Amino acid sequence: MNQEVIVTSSEISRTTSHSARVLLSTVFLCGVGTLGVEMIASRLLAPYFGTSQPIWAAIIGLTLVYLAVGYHFGGRLADRHPDERVLYRIVLLSGVATALIPLLAAPILGFAQRAVAELAVGGFIGALFGVLALFAVPVTLLAMVGPFAVRLQLHRAAAGVQVAGAAAGTVSAISTVGSIVGTFLTVLVLIPAIGTTATTYVYAGLLTVLGAVGVRNWKALAALALTAALSGYVLFTAGPVKEAGCAGCTLIAEYESPYNYIQVATRRDPEYGQQVVLLLNEGLAIHSIYNTAYDGDPLDTLTGGGPWDYFAIAPFVVPGRDPTTVRSLAMLGSAAGTTPAQFLAIYGPETRIDAVEIDPKIIEVGRRFFNMRDASTGPEHPNYHVYAEDARFWLATQGGVYDVIGMDAYHQPYIPFHLTTVEFFQLVQHHLAPDGVAVVNAGLGPNGDDRLSQAIVATMEQVFPQVFVIETARLSNQIIIGVNRNVGDGYANLLDAYERLEHPALRRTLERVYIPTRQSTATFAPFTDDRAPVERLVDLLIFDTLIR
Repeated sequence: MNQEVIVTSSEISRTTSHSARVLLSTVFLCGVGTLGVEMIASRLLAPYFGTSQPIWAAIIGLTLVYLAVGYHFGGRLADRHPDERVLYRIVLLSGVATALIPLLAAPILGFAQRAVAELAVGGFIGALFGVLALFAVPVTLLAMVGPFAVRLQLHRAAAGVQVAGAAAGTVSAISTVGSIVGTFLTVLVLIPAIGTTATTYVYAGLLTVLGAVGVRNWKALAALALTAALSGYVLFTAGPVKEAGCAGCTLIAEYESPYNYIQVATRRDPEYGQQVVLLLNEGLAIHSIYNTAYDGDPLDTLTGGGPWDYFAIAPFVVPGRDPTTVRSLAMLGSAAGTTPAQFLAIYGPETRIDAVEIDPKIIEVGRRFFNMRDASTGPEHPNYHVYAEDARFWLATQGGVYDVIGMDAYHQPYIPFHLTTVEFFQLVQHHLAPDGVAVVNAGLGPNGDDRLSQAIVATMEQVFPQVFVIETARLSNQIIIGVNRNVGDGYANLLDAYERLEHPALRRTLERVYIPTRQSTATFAPFTDDRAPVERLVDLLIFDTLIR
């Protein structure tokens, strides 16, 4: 006798409900992966191209292109093949494509480094988009998941198109929540804890396993094996992200923080002997120097005419200034502490110094490799405090009154725009002593182009009674000094200080003061919080150099 299998409506409903939950879980995890992979893109680019707004614009813009392409083709494919197995094949492929990123990125990034070093604009742009192209396949595939999930939901729903809006809204919301989780999980947890490469393989493994569970055949096993093999090979054979970018430097440590790719290197200087240097992101500039031969002589804290040296002599644009009257410094953008170390050596260990560095990891590196001895490390410098804060926010909320407020907060080659505006310098002036000085380090273009410096001068002149510009001995930076009252001829005052001061370290730097003999003819509107095109100006300096 034939037996009939009776499937009740409640069983169908339970099966459909379970299947829907699995599908929406897949949508959520793919949302996590989409933004996780985008955050990884920014970290891969940082050591070679930095993390400026133009770079972020390229990352976000191309990611949106990949999403648009994925949405389009995902919807078309789902209409033709509304089958869950097709969806999970897409997820599986996205995992394998993600696993290939670290392996393929290495040769492209190596080429990018050479292109930047040679200022080959075609190679630079080609490498930039080549790296971003590494993410085209996985992000496009992940974007296909959303419209595919909507189609499957409608295919199951008894009401059909009558619930199309609800289905699309639910899928979009769950995918977006997943993307939010992926963003913060990647930036705040995974990359600082395990690094960019391992984070990439976390997402590759997640997506590959997710796809394999849905596909369930030998191809899924092959994809899992390939992902595992790639991760094992790359993670166990990987060396440093890249070599130290400065001439004659040997890399001794590298770190990744939520803010920067950090390198610590050593080199030998003909004047100061063995040095430890700090390099950030693309490594186009040195951000801190520590002379390991330092044994208490202030001369051994100098850097041979680097921009750090000139913060200590800036107070002497004020006539008759004596070293005993310089008792406090706020250093905004202190990096690993080169300028504070000079102030303590020159003006005494009791000098009050508030150093602000946004990246806590750089502060940690300063204490470990650069002999940073602030109040938290011992009693040697009881008035030296370091704060891991945004410079402007800190000055507005915690800053005191200072003889010198120094600003050297580069995110190479850019200065954060909110530290270049009239409103910012008004805040600085509010925290200056009557004879205090505001000191800004402004980099010159590779060919000595001083347009960035001139733009900052035009802005500072809206706030300070007088502004003076001196050039460093290495002719790569200008030091801009704003005074809180009219001091007459500041350059003559510096010359007078050189004649009457006996302090060897101050005299050594004062004899290396150069008055700029060339200035750009461009005129600039003062920068404001509403309009401060700092990055565009720096991009112009770079572009003009490249095309010459």
